[in-house]
Amino acid sequence: MPITTCVFDAYGTLFDVAAAARQVAAEPGFSRLEDTWPALAEHWRQKQLQYTWLRAVTGDHCDFWQVTQDGLDWALEKTALDGDAALRERLLALYWELQSYPEVPDMLRQLKDAGMTTAILSNGSPDMLKGAVASAGIGDVLDDSLSVESVGVFKPDTRVYDLVCKRFGCAKGEVLFVSSNGWDAGCATGYGFTTAWVNRAGEPVDRLPWRPAHILSDLTGIPGLAGTT
Repeated sequence: MPITTCVFDAYGTLFDVAAAARQVAAEPGFSRLEDTWPALAEHWRQKQLQYTWLRAVTGDHCDFWQVTQDGLDWALEKTALDGDAALRERLLALYWELQSYPEVPDMLRQLKDAGMTTAILSNGSPDMLKGAVASAGIGDVLDDSLSVESVGVFKPDTRVYDLVCKRFGCAKGEVLFVSSNGWDAGCATGYGFTTAWVNRAGEPVDRLPWRPAHILSDLTGIPGLAGTT
């Protein structure tokens, strides 16, 4: 079945989640992050994801902004940076203004020029996604940003993946789903999407019942996988 709809996870896939910590480390007044920002960014991201899974399995949902703050607070304490209110505030402010990876705008433009439907499917809240899309300047090459808030549970619950076909009236086999999270791509494979895992860090494949159909080091190959080139 030909691909008609290309759907992307947002954070870590289209948007560089390490950018906030990296930028703050280069700003006046936050020089103590110069050596610790990579660890801070990694801890922040991992706790953010872990908290979504825990809230999904316990049924105690909150929006992604809450788990983003909770993850940051844990990471700041882990790296002995807790107690600095100005640092916390600056990091959170920058999270609303994340930039896309360099190849993203051109990749999305290629898909749109070929007549593809393009969208985000994300744990992010609608306001967070709106801010990131605007900051990256990619709103004109996206048909929609779908948030888990409409179903009240985080990925990989199947109700989240259901949102794509309900919104665009397509079959599962017409969807190419792209994520930087191996577990997300694997679970979406099990759901019935064609999947691509953007494995920027060269990590091993997650030991799950399903594997991503494709593994890429960045997003430049997505138009080819979608059959547009």
